[in-house]
Amino acid sequence: MRIDGVVARDAKARVGAGARVEITLPQATESHIGPEAIALDVVYEDDDLIVIDKPAGLVVHPAPGTPSGTLVNALIHHCGESLSGVGGSKRPGIVHRIDKETSGLLVAAKSDRAHQGLAAQFEAHEVERHYLAVVHGLPDANDPRLRGLRGVGFEPGNVLRITTQLARHRTDRQKQAVVFDGGRHAVTRARVLESFGEPACAALVECWLETGRTHQIRVHMAHAGHGLIGDPVYGGRRKLPLRALPEQGVVLAAAFPRQALHAATLGFTHPVSGALLRFSARLPADMTALLDALRG
Repeated sequence: MRIDGVVARDAKARVGAGARVEITLPQATESHIGPEAIALDVVYEDDDLIVIDKPAGLVVHPAPGTPSGTLVNALIHHCGESLSGVGGSKRPGIVHRIDKETSGLLVAAKSDRAHQGLAAQFEAHEVERHYLAVVHGLPDANDPRLRGLRGVGFEPGNVLRITTQLARHRTDRQKQAVVFDGGRHAVTRARVLESFGEPACAALVECWLETGRTHQIRVHMAHAGHGLIGDPVYGGRRKLPLRALPEQGVVLAAAFPRQALHAATLGFTHPVSGALLRFSARLPADMTALLDALRG
């Protein structure tokens, strides 16, 4: 950065009225990630962005242990050189992510202006993100246990509100943990759409994010005692009772190969045109089959 032609040595240097400030941005580096012909379910696409319905099992971007076969590889193949380079060599076009085993909607930037505009909306928590999850138990305002749990409360309409800090787990660095000192502020809301069993021992819930932290829904629902069915990290070894549910539902839930979580709705303002966009993605076949089995 230069101020009136002089290189600024101090990032906190004061700038007087009428001063001329020059900022030189580095050129985007050439990505070493190659294109791969991985099929994409494209929900929407224009010159600036693309919305994908991501299948469970697809990693969003390369990382140690997953150098290829990712959504980024597929996007490079699909979009060619139009993909935004703002995300860096490992994450071109990526402005947010969903976990490998979570299915559903994700937007990527094809132009740098779209990337910057979308990133600003995510940072300001202006993006609508609703998820569908199948959880153990029934998150209900009448449950006295939930009423006494720190960080958990209810809003009108039996909406569960979980407010905590999230930080890396002390002993397992791949996990996130609920904390109340330090960490990053996180807010999740959830409401029950359907319950299963008599008495109810599982539920389909709609979750929406005020913030977007790593594993947020999975960690928060587990903190509330309603971990996601199939979640190998936060769900514990909890099993559904045969006495309360159809046998096939109990069997499918016990064998469900991933966290039962789907990014169902994504809404944002188009960063270039200013149009309001909102997309929905149907539940994938595995979650549909699980729900059908729980209903009997």
